[in-house]
Amino acid sequence: MLKLKGVSVFSEKPILVSIEGTKVSAVEELYSGEAADGKLPYISPGFLDLQVNGFNGIDYSLDNLTAEQVEALALRLAQSGTTGHMATFVTMPNERLLRNLALVAQTMEKRAAVKAAIAGFHVEGPFISPEDGPRGAHDKRYTRPPDFSLFEKWQRAAGGNIKLITLAPELPGAFEFIRAAVKAGVKVSIGHTAAAPEHIALAIATGAVCSTHLGNGSHAQLPRLKNYIWEQMAADSLWAGVICDGFHLPGSVVKVIRRAKGPDRLFLVSDVTLLGGSKPGLYKWDNLDVEVFADGHLGMPGTSSLAGAAHLLDWDIARYMEFTGASLKEALSLCTIQPARFLGLDSTEYTAIAPGNPANLTTFFYGPADKQLKIQQTVCNGQTVFA
Repeated sequence: MLKLKGVSVFSEKPILVSIEGTKVSAVEELYSGEAADGKLPYISPGFLDLQVNGFNGIDYSLDNLTAEQVEALALRLAQSGTTGHMATFVTMPNERLLRNLALVAQTMEKRAAVKAAIAGFHVEGPFISPEDGPRGAHDKRYTRPPDFSLFEKWQRAAGGNIKLITLAPELPGAFEFIRAAVKAGVKVSIGHTAAAPEHIALAIATGAVCSTHLGNGSHAQLPRLKNYIWEQMAADSLWAGVICDGFHLPGSVVKVIRRAKGPDRLFLVSDVTLLGGSKPGLYKWDNLDVEVFADGHLGMPGTSSLAGAAHLLDWDIARYMEFTGASLKEALSLCTIQPARFLGLDSTEYTAIAPGNPANLTTFFYGPADKQLKIQQTVCNGQTVFA
């Protein structure tokens, strides 16, 4: 039996969590004095990241991706307290996408640790704007208009695991695609778009429910008032994912997005990529040149464009509190309760620490002077995967 002791992020009281097999078997409230000296870590459900491209040399879009790499990636994310994520596939040749979707789906079926760690697939491209700026670091050669018959081939290869797709609603056929995807039970997110405000409004009316990394994947300059960012910020029905690493969005923008959306329509994503965790320097990522800068962010050399993210949620949570003044409890809800609500997950594993829940938990220390959460232990599927 595995036991974890810490201060619950929900009740703010010290608890002892007992784990048997893959489930929480008991939760015991402890004497409140045990938390007074600050020696107990916080204990939280493991974090749920809806946009993970890769990390530390592994990426879901690699042309030679292996099952061993898929499992290793899930374990490496645990160092940030992340126990669940959406495997995110960016713009790539169609043959490679079909292969990688099938590979990850098959690995989930064969390896329990991978199945427990992956909450579904997020396809971010190729149905995105080919324009510089909105396209971001995606490969222009493989961008294309939405095609639902093509998507159906992906979904078959993925074993039905595609739960979220990002597209640009100004592309030909976008609205027909949104209707078909929604009917098939797939959530549609607006992103990497150069759309006019009226296209955004129509996409929402047609069934789009989210903004992919709101504020990023956009032009460097926009019309002052009538633009696709304001339109998404003002849409009360749209959820928004935000990359809160301090490089993708200024703190003031994060603060405004929180005010516009409220914490009930917001979640944090890392958008971490292949080069996350790499040393500073120049790298080749497929046919793209990418620089890892000394401050940790990734960019395309000689431009102001970013190339995905390098930081994980343990860093982003601290930035969110710094930028907005939010409590630890609120910040953690954006990596647990809120993304679980968005996906419509039935399990309470991200919303409570309770007997019978899957044993996906993390313990950490955090103080106002810390730059990130100091993860102590991460348990995934009942097993300690980071300590």
